[in-house]
Amino acid sequence: MFFSLIAIAAVIALFVIVSRQQNRIALIERELGMLRGLVQPGASLLAPNAAAAQDGLAEKAKAAAAPAAPLADGATVAEEVVATPETAEGEAGPWTKGKAAPVQSAAPAQPAEPAQSATVTEAPAAGVSPKAARQTDVETALGTRWAVWVGGIALALGGLFLIRYTIEAGIFGPGVRLAMAGILGLVLIAGAEFIRRTGFRVPVQGAAGAYIPAILTGAGAFILFGTVYAAHAIYGFIGPATAFALLGVIGVATIGASLLHGLALAGIGLVGAMVTPALVASEAPNPWALFVYLAIVLAATAAIARIRDWKALVAAAFAGAGVWTILYMVDAPEVNLAAVLFISLATLAVLAFVWLGPFLVTGRDDTARGFDWPSIVPGFFIALSALGLSVDPAFASAGDALHGAILLAALVAAALYRPRALPLVFAAGIATVMIYLGIIPPATIGADALDVGLDAQPLASSDTLTFRIGVALGMIFLAAGFWAARRFAAAAPLRAACWAGWGVIAPLVVLLALWLTFGDIDRDLGYALPALLLALAFAAGGEWIARAEEPPLSGGPAVSFALGGAGVAGLLMLHMAFGSGWTTLLLGAAAVVPALATRWRTYPVLGWIAVGAAVAVLGRVAFDPTIVGAASLARTPVLNWLLPGYGVPALAFGFAAWQLARTTNGRPRLAMEAASALFALLTIAMLVRHAMHGGVIDTGTVTLAEQAIYTLIALGAGAILVAIDMRSPSSVLRYGSMVAGVVSAGLIAVQHFVVLNPLLTDESTGTIPVFNLLFLAYLLPAIAAGALALYVRDKRPRWYAAMLALIAALLAFAYATLSVRRLFKGEFIALWSGLGQLETYTYSALWLVIGVALLTAGVRLKSQVLRIASAALIAVAVLKVFLFDMSELEGVLRALSFIGLGAVLIGIGLFYQRLLTRAAREA
Repeated sequence: MFFSLIAIAAVIALFVIVSRQQNRIALIERELGMLRGLVQPGASLLAPNAAAAQDGLAEKAKAAAAPAAPLADGATVAEEVVATPETAEGEAGPWTKGKAAPVQSAAPAQPAEPAQSATVTEAPAAGVSPKAARQTDVETALGTRWAVWVGGIALALGGLFLIRYTIEAGIFGPGVRLAMAGILGLVLIAGAEFIRRTGFRVPVQGAAGAYIPAILTGAGAFILFGTVYAAHAIYGFIGPATAFALLGVIGVATIGASLLHGLALAGIGLVGAMVTPALVASEAPNPWALFVYLAIVLAATAAIARIRDWKALVAAAFAGAGVWTILYMVDAPEVNLAAVLFISLATLAVLAFVWLGPFLVTGRDDTARGFDWPSIVPGFFIALSALGLSVDPAFASAGDALHGAILLAALVAAALYRPRALPLVFAAGIATVMIYLGIIPPATIGADALDVGLDAQPLASSDTLTFRIGVALGMIFLAAGFWAARRFAAAAPLRAACWAGWGVIAPLVVLLALWLTFGDIDRDLGYALPALLLALAFAAGGEWIARAEEPPLSGGPAVSFALGGAGVAGLLMLHMAFGSGWTTLLLGAAAVVPALATRWRTYPVLGWIAVGAAVAVLGRVAFDPTIVGAASLARTPVLNWLLPGYGVPALAFGFAAWQLARTTNGRPRLAMEAASALFALLTIAMLVRHAMHGGVIDTGTVTLAEQAIYTLIALGAGAILVAIDMRSPSSVLRYGSMVAGVVSAGLIAVQHFVVLNPLLTDESTGTIPVFNLLFLAYLLPAIAAGALALYVRDKRPRWYAAMLALIAALLAFAYATLSVRRLFKGEFIALWSGLGQLETYTYSALWLVIGVALLTAGVRLKSQVLRIASAALIAVAVLKVFLFDMSELEGVLRALSFIGLGAVLIGIGLFYQRLLTRAAREA
């Protein structure tokens, strides 16, 4: 009883406070009018700034005195007047943030406040210190916002506590207690309406969030919810049907009252309406009653949200209906699919005809660009329902996947009807892709080891109905996607691209899934024909969309999706129709088709389709380097499947690059040049490996001879790329040639000098004295690297030419040294076979001769790298003579070693003296 007395006292105090505030405002307005009358005659005596300020205040007062119409939430604003930033927040009424718009309302018009009220918050502002302003803000927050909110909560709790107290004390019977609570709720709502109709306005700037009528209405609705629930669940005065209806009426009425009192009240009503089905239990639940009720609540909420443009409210309403649908599908022992279909279609109808319906009150234009983000919510839940109906064995096995297909088609139709509901087509497309990827047997794609699905079973059922639904959905996405893409190609290119994208992705995924599930994965002409038809349809559709572009035939994103889909469908067709060898050849040759198409259409995507073909070929040879399988690859050198399998794509990519260079150019041309060079190198490398391993390319370790051939190929490729770049400059050729040289240097440093060095592996160097393994692995690469260094001196950076010259010098040094070793040791030259005195002396003499030769070549070629290499080699020879020969050699060999070293060093000194003297004379 104590809490009820407090509640009643609070209501009485609230009326008293409101009336006193209105009297004080009227008094202030009269005094301000008197002061204004005294100031106006002496306006000329004021300073210019003061006069200007007074004129500004007068203009605002005139604006405030204009004829006013009530806002929907209870405040008033002058019609045909745009609120200024200074007055928008304080005068536009609660629940509006910094803006005022003339909105029609059913409430009667109230008299406008006097003109002087426009200056109530303006005049003192200039003379208030920051400290005083902060104190005023704190006072405003405590006295207006916090007091009102806490008061509203106290009223709501007071009503519940009143019921609880009367129960505990046994003062009244259940009927009286519930009647008292209901009367209190109605009194609060009536009081809120009375305050609103008496012209209540928030007089203090910043207190719009404490709109008293809205808070009182929310408290009254809260008490009424509790009263009806107690009458049903605690006392059993009313049955489930009556309680369900009353709670629904209270919720919908509260949502309707939000037109007058703001978004917060709408949220309270929506929560109550959505919780109502959970509060009212029934022994025989009726899904139709639930979903019809949810449809009514959803429609009412969407209509109100549409009028006030409350996106968060309508999104919450869609989420509530979606959650109830999913809970029903999960928990109900026997799901009524017709009821599920009804609420899903009703949700789409509310979205299309109410929320995104024709122009009502707001000036929102549905043809504007962009999308409506609340549409994401119904799209998600309806797609989730369709996914469950199609994937869950409890539904799909009974043939209920058809209901899921109907929901997916309805999503696409709603998105077509309301362009701003673009998220719906994304939801439908993602659900379709997930359903049909789920029907693929894991063993087909080699995923059975990953435990995909239950006992390595597909995630979704694969039967005749699934096949037919897939065909139908693919056609729906194709037709709707391309029609919408053409419709929006000129006005909204990104929206057109989204439609074209799903018009391509969904049919391709469905076709791929059906082929992997029902067809022959090795070769199946029955699926190759639909893939060919799909490729032709995509190509024709892309051309159809391009003609609607602005300017026509510009090849925008929608056209790119369509033609890209045609390329993917064509690649699928080749995989379905031909064996592995012919598929690789035709995939490479297919890159020529989009390149040739650039002669008639300059669409940027055509070049990238050619690049896609190159990527597909690269992926295929990475999966099976033998082209036709190891068992089917012939052992005949050169004349086998490796030559066309790698050579034909190399030629096709080169032609495509040549064609693109004369039409669209750009990065695709560079990528095709790189692909052509790569496959040319792969052709030679694979043929060499095939020949050196007896027709087998996937077994056996790499030998030094084989590695030497790879190195020569890389060096030759670098030279070829440089030569081509000099005729047709290209960044791909420029950097590709340098990459080839760097890779060659790395292979030489690692493989030739360390990993495969005969000194460390004791590999046979051959029985022929000169043309042996050392000749192939060291001398030929030295000549190739030196020639390439000489060729690129003026065509590439200095460091690149210097690197190649150094590699050539090191290879020549290694060849000479190892040849001496072979001369003394024979076919096998491993280090552990020992070192003789004559052999040791020979190394010293040889290194000095090579040092002198490098010095001579460096001077003639004006190569500082060769001169530095000469100095380094001679320094090594000097160290060897003094540190090694002195202790290891004996007799005449030791003497000859030192004599030879001295003679060479003196000769080098004499050579440099003459060289410097000649340079000085020329200077």
